[in-house]
Amino acid sequence: MANLTVRNLDDTLKQKLRMQAALHGCSMEEEVRSILRHALAAEKEPSAGLGQRIRQRFQPMGGVDLAVEERQPVRESLFPGDAE
Repeated sequence: MANLTVRNLDDTLKQKLRMQAALHGCSMEEEVRSILRHALAAEKEPSAGLGQRIRQRFQPMGGVDLAVEERQPVRESLFPGDAE
């Protein structure tokens, strides 16, 4: 088993940890192990990208069908000899 040392833990946090461990009837070390186990065991869903978040926000308002204009052929260059 590995060991882990946590430095610079503020006194208020340490006191809360001590109280929570006492409520659960275990040592502070066991309480920390339990907290870490639960925090790391939780399945995290990958966050949606910006486009997906925008869609989720505005989807309840309904969609809009936009007209798609027909594409025109590419114009010829005004300057002969231009690379295309």
